Amino acid sequence: MRGQIILSHGSDSSPDATKVSALAALAESLGWRTQRPDYGSDDARGHAGSVAPRIARLRATIEALDAPPLLVGSSMGAFVSGLVSLDVPVAGLLLLATPSAIPGYARAFDLRPDVPTILIHGWRDEVCPLAGVHAFAAKRRLPLLLVDDDHRLGSSMPMITAQFRYMLDQLATTA
Repeated sequence: MRGQIILSHGSDSSPDATKVSALAALAESLGWRTQRPDYGSDDARGHAGSVAPRIARLRATIEALDAPPLLVGSSMGAFVSGLVSLDVPVAGLLLLATPSAIPGYARAFDLRPDVPTILIHGWRDEVCPLAGVHAFAAKRRLPLLLVDDDHRLGSSMPMITAQFRYMLDQLATTA
């Protein structure tokens, strides 16, 4: 096995969501172990109320591993993955449709500057406005791939899959 990947779904979604399922299948076919925590009970607390329980769940999942994992997150899953990377070692971050803030939650989005990160965002994202993630990426000089898509990024799966595979190849050569 090459390593561990934890894929975190967005709000009001599930571990069987389209993006995390497709990316997990690709990673597993390449010899990676994957986990997809179920945040459904956390999401019942509302957007702001779900952040702390999601962080606790993801952090506990990471701390049970032998080595730092690659975190993949979509929307709320991306937000939480970034925040968790501040507190526990991770191998990298692939963040999709990332909100720069959660209304009602005091802490703004952030991540460790030394963690390899790729951000992918839709030009037409109606849920997480592009301006927030663009400003975040620009301030930190992070790779930000913009695609002609909406928040779900459903039309961009081939591009997302290609970026994910690139990231896996990079991690495999440094491991």
